[in-house]
Amino acid sequence: MLWYFGRNLDWQEVGRSLREADPIYLILAVLGICLGYLFRAIRWGVLLEPITKTDLRELFATSTVGFAAILFVGRAGEIVRPMWLPMRDRRVRPSAALVTLGVERIFDLASLICFFAINLMWFDPPVGHESEFGYVKLAGNLLLAASAVGFAALIIYQRAAQPIIAWTARITDRKIVPKRLQSIILSLMRQLAASLSILRDWKEIFAVSFWTVALWLSIAVPTWFVLLAFHLPLTLSDSLFVMGYAAIGSLIPTPGGAAGAFHAITANALGLLNVPSDQAAAVSIVMHLVYFAPALIFGMYYFFHGDISIERFRSLISGEHAVEEIESDSPDFETAPSQRPLTTDS
Repeated sequence: MLWYFGRNLDWQEVGRSLREADPIYLILAVLGICLGYLFRAIRWGVLLEPITKTDLRELFATSTVGFAAILFVGRAGEIVRPMWLPMRDRRVRPSAALVTLGVERIFDLASLICFFAINLMWFDPPVGHESEFGYVKLAGNLLLAASAVGFAALIIYQRAAQPIIAWTARITDRKIVPKRLQSIILSLMRQLAASLSILRDWKEIFAVSFWTVALWLSIAVPTWFVLLAFHLPLTLSDSLFVMGYAAIGSLIPTPGGAAGAFHAITANALGLLNVPSDQAAAVSIVMHLVYFAPALIFGMYYFFHGDISIERFRSLISGEHAVEEIESDSPDFETAPSQRPLTTDS
């Protein structure tokens, strides 16, 4: 992917564009991304609240360590967050962290799709790219519809969780299904139902939605600042378009935080906005650094200064101990989450 990104570039022109970037805008962009990591930690606390209490500082530390891991090893680094938080805050079990991160990703995806698709409704495609944007708008509308269907499915699951879990227990009660695997599946389903209890409370829905929108605005505005740093005559609406494209690139599982894939797709989005290829390459390089540099700095600090046992971390991510952690954290779904005591073992 890195070769594909850089194969036809004039790297002298790329270097010139990098040198001409306005450092003030880049500093503002980095500060905005730092704020976004804080918003991400606050929202994670809201998602964990129906299951257990936790500490904002630990959530922020874990979020930055997790994204630093993604920068080093790619999407495989996602496993760091649900394993790291229980070591910093013993009230949180790995399965609770894992399931709430899954719900977080659902809200992230839905929010990003909404920003991208709704922005396209008023987006004027540059001259010469009308046909390409026709396909982009179609894809955005399909993603928006899929997001609505997905949330409807989650609401149905949350309201009918008990019979769904009971049905799953019956169909997995077979000799061909190992008992431990059945236990893990049912435990995760109960945790998901508990975390989705926020969908019954409009205040919690508002809180999660508010922090999700704040999070993506804290990414969209820094994206715009990066564009302004390169003296590009682009608007906030253009930055939303670029952000949506960049997010697609970041999902491709390559090491280095989707290095290469992120750069190529982001540069392609800028090309659709008539940005010259060499300048688009420079923008994509800086944008990638702006997105991940704060996580790397904070993450390395917390990694080396946190009271973390590497042996326990290895134990948690090993197959046998991971199973034990999940099985030991199966909430009593017969009791409403709001009625369960918030103990260190809840």
